[in-house]
This record gives sequence, structure tokens and C-alpha cells, in this order.
Amino acid sequence: MYKILTLNNISVKGLERLPRNEYEIASEIQHPDAVLLRSFNMHDWSIPATLKAVGRAGAGVNNIPVDKMSERGIPVFNAPGANANAVKELVLGCLLLSARNLLPAWEYTHNLQGTDPEISKQVEAGKKQFVGFELAGRTLGIIGLGAIGVKVANAAQALGMKVIGYDPNITVRNAWQLSAHVKQALSVEDMLSQVEFVTVHVPLSEATKHIINAERLQNARKGLMIFNFSRAGIIDDAAVCEAINAGRVDRYGTDFPSNLLINQARVITLPHLGASTKEAEENCAVMVADQVRDYLEQGTIKNSVNFPDMEMPRNGGHRLLVVNSNVPGMIERISTAIANANLNIADLLNRSRSNIACTLVDVDSAIPQSVIDELKTKEGVLTVQTL
Repeated sequence: MYKILTLNNISVKGLERLPRNEYEIASEIQHPDAVLLRSFNMHDWSIPATLKAVGRAGAGVNNIPVDKMSERGIPVFNAPGANANAVKELVLGCLLLSARNLLPAWEYTHNLQGTDPEISKQVEAGKKQFVGFELAGRTLGIIGLGAIGVKVANAAQALGMKVIGYDPNITVRNAWQLSAHVKQALSVEDMLSQVEFVTVHVPLSEATKHIINAERLQNARKGLMIFNFSRAGIIDDAAVCEAINAGRVDRYGTDFPSNLLINQARVITLPHLGASTKEAEENCAVMVADQVRDYLEQGTIKNSVNFPDMEMPRNGGHRLLVVNSNVPGMIERISTAIANANLNIADLLNRSRSNIACTLVDVDSAIPQSVIDELKTKEGVLTVQTL
């Protein structure tokens, strides 16, 4: 029986992927095999000795101490792309809000007073304050062409917009899904000089922190509208506010309010709504539950942020998974330990990623505890499991 600890509310559709006759699931449980979470901060959380996997029902993993998990031989799974449609629609909503001045227009009409004829007269007199523009023919820049960025690009083109993308690390899979009409920017500076809107869809890292900053805004196209529905810190909020006050930036839409932003003119702040749809929560939960189950039962790794992808069809009923530091000679040590127990290897798969290596071994008979105990004594071995 596998024990699963939930540190946040996880969609029932995801939990249903874990059969109750094989999995015990609770928000308070001792000696868990895996953890499922959304926004819970794990950095100060005590990692149980029994923990084998962490599943984040979302894309970002800033709330998880990934390095510590790697040191313990624990893969961290996420759900890239599961909330992409939800974020795409929110970006489109903010584009429309900004282009048509919908929020100030709503506030104006919300405060109207008088009889119906008087209100009608005020409407006709006041509507010229909120004249906007159409999106067709306007240019949108997208920094980051992952699952979300690609969807935003294709949807913007469907609205008649021109799109310029920047992503030096775009994957082949995402490139295939991207409209052929999206133009390539050579740099962030190159993009900002051409576009009327820019939206960022990259994870927060040292390389992406303040990717839009004061220096880059100096040479941006005047009247730029900026959107951040990725992570706080990717855009230098203070620099954007300064540019708004100086008349260089027209508007800023963000999912990450702060004291600086909530009282700043021409800023739209939302309460982190990017993935806040029922569909996105269900998609994320289903994806991560499947990934954790596949790892616990088969040793399959997909969408881990710290482990290599690996999958091997069963070739025999007895499987061994070894996670170790990526050092030379480990496969030989594993094979020797198996051979010393008179076991025949039916199949073997080894994959590595950065400092982590994983080996799956199928053998033709039951794996004795002595093999597991011997492997655990080998230098560099982090975890050993029979599956």
C-alpha cells in the first residue's frame, strides 16, 4: 500500500487516478511514499525518510527545495502545459481590457448617479474618455515560447495580431506547434523596440529575473503595454512604474500585486488567477498523479524537473530502480551486485541528467534483500527500490 500525503487540496479527478486498494491518501499521514501539492512552501518542511517522489500540480516549483530533493534521490514532478489554456485566456482577457479601457470605463459607469435620462446623458458625454483601439494589426511580443507562450502566440494571430517571439531555448516540439507566421526576435531589446504589447512566459531563475528592466525599457517602443502572468520578479516592477509615470509605458497587467503596484495608475493587478480555473486544476492534478504513480510502480520518469526522462517496458516480473550520483562505474557495480546473487538481467536502462543518474533493471527472479543492502552501501547511491 502506497501512502500519499497531500499538502494542499488536490482535485478529486487527480486523486481518482490512484486506486484506493493500492493507495492511502490523506492530508495528515505518517511515513509517506509521495507528496502531492500546489502552493505549499516546502523549503522549511522536514523531509520524511520514506519519501520517494514529489508531485507539484502546476508548472512552477519555486516552492519546492529541488536541490535538497536531488541530494536525497527524490524526483520532483510538475505539470507543464496543463494550465496553458487557462493562462492563455487570461492574457487575452488583459489584452482586451487594456486595448478597450474596460476597467476605467466600468468604474466610470459604476459611479454614475441620477435618473435614467440623466445617466444616459452622462454616458454619451463621458464615453469619449475611454476610446480604445482594436487588436487586429497590432504587434505582440512573447518572451518564452513554451506550452503557454505558443498558445498565446497562435491565439493572438487568430485575432489578427502580428506576433514576434523570443526564446533561445525553444524545444523542437513547441516549434512544431508554433504558427509559421510568428517572427523571431534576436534579443529582448530587439523585441521591445518593435512591439506594442509584450507578455512573458518563462520560469523565474537568475537568467530571467528582471528580464524587463529599466535599461531595456529605455529603448522600448513608446506606449508599450506589459503583461506578467508567469512569476513575480521576472519583471522589474519599480522600473515599469517609473516608465509609466514618465509616459514611456502605457499599461502594466500582472498577476502579482504588491504595495507598489496596487496604487499605481495604469496598472491592472489580479490575485494570481493564471491557473485558477476548474479545468486547469483538474488537468494539473491528473497529470501529476499519473506521473507519480508511474514512478512508484514502474520507475518511469516523465516531466521531472531534476531527474532524466526514462521509460522501459517490463521484461520480467521483478524490477530494481537505483538512483545515484552521476559518477563513473555505477552500472558495473549494480550489475556485479545482481550477478553475485545469481540473478539474470533481462533488461537494463540507464539515464542521467546533470548530477543524477537512474538505472532500471529487470531480472528473472525475486530480488533478495541482500542485493538492496549491498547497493545501498555503494558510494554515490542515493536510493534503491524494488518495483
